[in-house]
Amino acid sequence: MNVPKRAAMVGLGRQATSDHLPGLAQCHLAELVGICDVDASRVAAAADAHQVPGFTTVEHLLEAVRADFVIAAVPHHAGRKVVAACAEAGVHVLKEKPFATAPHEAAELAALCDEVGIELMVTVQRRFHPVYNAALQLLERIGTPYLVEGRYTFHCPDPAAGWRGRAELAGGGCLADMGYHLIDLLIWYLGLPDRVLADTSTAAVPGAGYDAEDTALVHLAYDHGLYGSLLVSRSAGPKSERLAFTGPHGTLAVERGTARLLAPGGQTVESLLREPAWPCPPAALIDRFCRVLDGTAPNPSGPAAHLPHTAFLAAAYASATTNRPADPKEFLA
Repeated sequence: MNVPKRAAMVGLGRQATSDHLPGLAQCHLAELVGICDVDASRVAAAADAHQVPGFTTVEHLLEAVRADFVIAAVPHHAGRKVVAACAEAGVHVLKEKPFATAPHEAAELAALCDEVGIELMVTVQRRFHPVYNAALQLLERIGTPYLVEGRYTFHCPDPAAGWRGRAELAGGGCLADMGYHLIDLLIWYLGLPDRVLADTSTAAVPGAGYDAEDTALVHLAYDHGLYGSLLVSRSAGPKSERLAFTGPHGTLAVERGTARLLAPGGQTVESLLREPAWPCPPAALIDRFCRVLDGTAPNPSGPAAHLPHTAFLAAAYASATTNRPADPKEFLA
């Protein structure tokens, strides 16, 4: 019988309390042994609820608790410090997206993980959802795609609130945050585009004084004749998430928990639906990371795999600044 891996939770925001901690309670291969957050009141409440020791610095946590890996769900600007501390302690990291806030940071973190020999896996949950995996197979049915259209929107009442409203801390706005999921699927399914042309906006709440975009529109181009766009907004409701690929033999439309294969005329040919079973995806993701650490499964979302994501974001933000197309490959560090 395998001994459960010892997991520590760093960061006690919504992602931790809604996903990772319930996921840990349901997974088969790991157990919670410690928690950490800069907010002492959060630490006290969570430590009492989960009956584990709590800490306000990651260094103290790593010294006091013998963890096999850390789940890092911290604000984007704090991720680098957490990964560096774990690397120094020889502790593996399951990190919330994004992997990094800039290409140079991504390259440095990838090199650091490789140098000290720790595993790092980025938590792009859709890669562990069976519908998105099935969609990758269905994509072959439409022929060579020539059009891709993505949309991810919801309404945030105050896009200026907290660190997410400041581009310096967040590494960008909605595109770097929620848009990361669409970017990950795009790169997973189709590879890195050859050109992007982006526009970003902070117009949802005039006078609010935030500089991390609430809305972004990115046009994509691949040299082999594939074109498309991604619309991401954290100010425009209703909540929606959709990615559609069109080829000569039809369209594949992927939404939360659903994949539909459509004929060229729009008729449904095949439909896949997965009923929600929360917290199954976070639990499956944590169990997968434990198997990565055991050497019984490959790491599908390691540092090297996420260098293109930060390059895509850097190109998009450069394009939004210059009003000219940018090649993401030029930003690969």
